[in-house]
Amino acid sequence: MPRSSVIAPPVGALLRRYEDPGEPLSCERVTEGLLNRGYRLATTRGAYFLKHHLDGDRETITRQHHATQRLQALGVPVAPPVADAHGETVAVIGDRCYALHPWIDGRHRDGSHLSACQSRRLGALLGLVHTGLERVMQRAEPPAVPRARSRTPQQAPQRRYTQQYSPQQSRPYDSADPAETLTLIDELLALSRASRPYDVFDALAEHRLLERRSLLERYADHRPPPARAGGWVHGDFHPLNLLYRGTEPAAIVDWDRLGVQPRAEEAVRAAAIFFLRPAGVLELPKVRAYARAYRRAVGADAAEMAAAVHRVWWERLNDFWILRWRYQLRDRRADPQFAAVSALAVWWTREYRAVRDAFTA
Repeated sequence: MPRSSVIAPPVGALLRRYEDPGEPLSCERVTEGLLNRGYRLATTRGAYFLKHHLDGDRETITRQHHATQRLQALGVPVAPPVADAHGETVAVIGDRCYALHPWIDGRHRDGSHLSACQSRRLGALLGLVHTGLERVMQRAEPPAVPRARSRTPQQAPQRRYTQQYSPQQSRPYDSADPAETLTLIDELLALSRASRPYDVFDALAEHRLLERRSLLERYADHRPPPARAGGWVHGDFHPLNLLYRGTEPAAIVDWDRLGVQPRAEEAVRAAAIFFLRPAGVLELPKVRAYARAYRRAVGADAAEMAAAVHRVWWERLNDFWILRWRYQLRDRRADPQFAAVSALAVWWTREYRAVRDAFTA
């Protein structure tokens, strides 16, 4: 999504919906995050996180809010929204949806800030999220989930199931088609080569695209079959969506992508973000500690984890979302992530067995 002009939130109209929230003192944009728009709203009564939901509808957002409220009752560290005077948690003002959450003082910690013990606790925490969601979302109706490689600002619209959700009846989750990826590589190569001025980023992009094309041609027959083991997941579990207070997780935030996916894949995908180092490698000892705790928490066996590792590896091999943002959408906010993320796919391919063993041993 190209950058759009930021419209100040209607703080006065919003606060009038709540019982004695205090008088507004300041409303400052929170800069972290790529797809969200949030503000630190200070009033004479305290501080809040004001979230402007850029996509989604009221029904979907309300479902997310109900999930966090129920998870909190199970002991999951979350920050459910504040209900207004009528018990509503979503404020629709004009054509925009807002929600007010308590402000959580904390910091983000990636894998480099976590010890082996804290890595185990992170895996156990994600396991608690998944088992908790299994309990609180039993009768919820899930949206269809787009393929992981489509996670760009131009996501496919969500569709709804009409039947009650059952993991045993979940739809298959397809994997990326290498023929489509090779076509995309050609398109991105043309755009990167035509970029003016042609800079260091463009040169790295061209190198990685050529490298990835070679890998895909070599491993095209390793495409995983559709997966069916779906469960409710957070959908975007990574360091910017987890706040720590000291060494303790204080709140898991941003539940916009709550949905049904193969849940072991979320565990692998999260590890590939938390434990990714700038050189494009994973801290495998910490991954091992994290994965063991996750497996114990949810009862996942080695075969399930191995299948998830293979599918996420394939996803990374076919994924070019950062280059699509830069060259197709002219949005460069994700550029700083490209060096490590693009190197990871190559390193993971070379160290495939070691990565698989870290998740399954």
